[in-house]
Amino acid sequence: MRRSKMEMYIDILKVMAQNGPMKLTHIMYKANVNCSVLKGNLDFLTQQNLIEEQVIVKRRNKTKIRYAITEKGRTVIKYFNEVNNALHITEEHGIPALIR
Repeated sequence: MRRSKMEMYIDILKVMAQNGPMKLTHIMYKANVNCSVLKGNLDFLTQQNLIEEQVIVKRRNKTKIRYAITEKGRTVIKYFNEVNNALHITEEHGIPALIR
């Protein structure tokens, strides 16, 4: 079954919250998203200030980019989990959930 964009965004944020700053390929494998889709998702999450790019300068002026979740991103995960928990309670009582 395919994931919605929202589910992919949340999966990416959760992976980053659990693992700290990460390279693109590590996010790709842990969140199970292909590279081209992930780049678009990271651009969106960066524009929303949910994640940030960290440029790390190594030896010989070689730079590496890592992505880290921001405090706003952590807040989004927190609220998403609260909504998700509330919807599960609602479904148990026979009231259909509005969001799936």
